[in-house]
Amino acid sequence: MSASPALDDVLARIASAAEAAGRARTDVTLVAVSKQQAWEKVAPVLAAGQTVFGENRVQEAMERWTERRAGIELRLIGPLQSNKAREAVAFFDVIESVDREKIAQALAEEVQKQAKAPRLYVQVNTGEEPQKAGVIPSDADGFITGLRRTHGFEIEGLMCIPPVGEPAGPHFALLAAIAARNGVPKLSMGMSDDFETAVRFGATSVRVGSALFGGRAPPQA
Repeated sequence: MSASPALDDVLARIASAAEAAGRARTDVTLVAVSKQQAWEKVAPVLAAGQTVFGENRVQEAMERWTERRAGIELRLIGPLQSNKAREAVAFFDVIESVDREKIAQALAEEVQKQAKAPRLYVQVNTGEEPQKAGVIPSDADGFITGLRRTHGFEIEGLMCIPPVGEPAGPHFALLAAIAARNGVPKLSMGMSDDFETAVRFGATSVRVGSALFGGRAPPQA
């Protein structure tokens, strides 16, 4: 028996959704969202063979993973501040939240200094929510083109977080359309409540937290 029945369940659901969509299970990467989770919840999932994890904050990720870094792919899925670009480039394999020129410039400078280039995703604010990070859809084509021309970036994928309370499908379809017309191969979309829908719309990675680990502990005062 696996060390993590929750992991087995999520992987089975991904496989089923992929099969229903005529896709291979291996087309979809599970990103275990370990942010703000107690280590005793993360450890069984790691022990069961999960190797790709998502974190929201650079400092928290470094504190959690520095001593456990071997064999792990780490993705920054939360907003990145330009003053954390150095640490982010050094520590993460993938940065999924590129959404403005200031961040792009900071990353470009660090990539050159460190001779290390994390894979990059552009975050798209498909719902155009003012409180949420991400480039709005009407600006996405120009932003992607600018990243390529100005900084020479290869954009691996696009990422989105649909608005709470709205059907996720149209947002996933919008992200897929932006990716297709810009020649961007990967789609990071879908979370615990909607990852099966995301697989149907072409997600190549899904970011699952609570379905694996349960709810996060409330922040300490």
